[in-house]
Amino acid sequence: MSDVPPETGIDRTGQSSRVTHAEFAALYFIHAAAVGMWTVCFGNVLTARGLGRYIPYAYAVASLSAFISPMVVGALADQRIAPMRLLRWLAAGAAAWLALAFWAIERGWHPLWMLLFLQFHSLCSSPVSGLATGIVLGRLRDPAREFGPIRAWMTAGWVAAGWTVSWILSADASTRAGFAAALCWAIVAVYSLALPQTPPVELKTVRSWRDVFGWQAMELFANRDHRAVLLTAALLTAALAAFYPYTPIHLRAVGVEHATAAMTLGQATEVMAMFGLAGLLARVRLKTIFLAGIGFGVLRYVLFAFGSRSLMLVGVTLHGLAFTLYFITAQIYIEQRVDARLRSRAQSLLVLMMSGFGNLTGFLGSGWWREWCLQDGLTRWPVFWGGLAGVTALVFIFFANRYAGQPAVSERS
Repeated sequence: MSDVPPETGIDRTGQSSRVTHAEFAALYFIHAAAVGMWTVCFGNVLTARGLGRYIPYAYAVASLSAFISPMVVGALADQRIAPMRLLRWLAAGAAAWLALAFWAIERGWHPLWMLLFLQFHSLCSSPVSGLATGIVLGRLRDPAREFGPIRAWMTAGWVAAGWTVSWILSADASTRAGFAAALCWAIVAVYSLALPQTPPVELKTVRSWRDVFGWQAMELFANRDHRAVLLTAALLTAALAAFYPYTPIHLRAVGVEHATAAMTLGQATEVMAMFGLAGLLARVRLKTIFLAGIGFGVLRYVLFAFGSRSLMLVGVTLHGLAFTLYFITAQIYIEQRVDARLRSRAQSLLVLMMSGFGNLTGFLGSGWWREWCLQDGLTRWPVFWGGLAGVTALVFIFFANRYAGQPAVSERS
């Protein structure tokens, strides 16, 4: 991988067999189905129940949890408890609380109950992505080459979830989507019993709040490139936050009936990008890959701003390239640049920057921005998406100026 010197602190003695690859691919598939079945269509579900004004707050509660639980769980996984055991109990809790949240919506309880249950759900679900990524990357001998094809199964799970919601459950605006997602979380918990168990990297006694909350990972900000990658992840996520709740609403407004299924077009290009990522990492400068991902994000929102059905579908398709080339590359970057003792905490810090700072700012900000863009009860979509395109362009400029990049070993020598 260009720009990334060989890692000296990561233990690659663990087995990386085809069987292990298949097992972790299945984990990613089910986990993504659990998330994708309800998050994509949730805005339409709430709108159908007359709860449209709660959309930004319902999405934002996950961001509050991301400030706490990923780092705490990452520290536990590094220091105290087997990561797979943590994942199992978190998945079980996510299933229970998500089912309760959609039960509250179904029964017409006060929306605060829904928000409360979603808050508990997110406390359980927020750490799972970083935890699973740490487990998988820690078992691979060559993450740059092996991770993309495995991670592509997470995208496949997201696609399968969208198709299931739209064409099997007919639940694009129904609480059935949430109950199906809760069932998938329960399957994740059960399936984890069959996966390889890995011990904590650094067994130690927790002696301080710094240990409990995993604050050792904050030392990553001392490095200029690490700081640029992490801060850009937060800023880019903030701009991206409007994509999931509002794109399906706009798609339905322009005549796309099965909006949840249409959203999976982005996952098709995401899969292709992940399978091609290893080749890119071997041949193209890392900074160029990062900037390409951000650039596709700008173009996506520009196409949305035109508002035609065809251009919107093209924009959705570009989302897969934008997501993979920045966020998946960032996960591999962190794995190869961070010492093994901080592996889970470093991935959790990335989750915190994205799901915490990024999503909290993005969900609330895009909600307020949409309110400002309303005119006579209708959203001025060109203004809405055009503003987000401008924000993403500013992120592009920020990263281009703040990320220096280190030359490859061959270039240094």
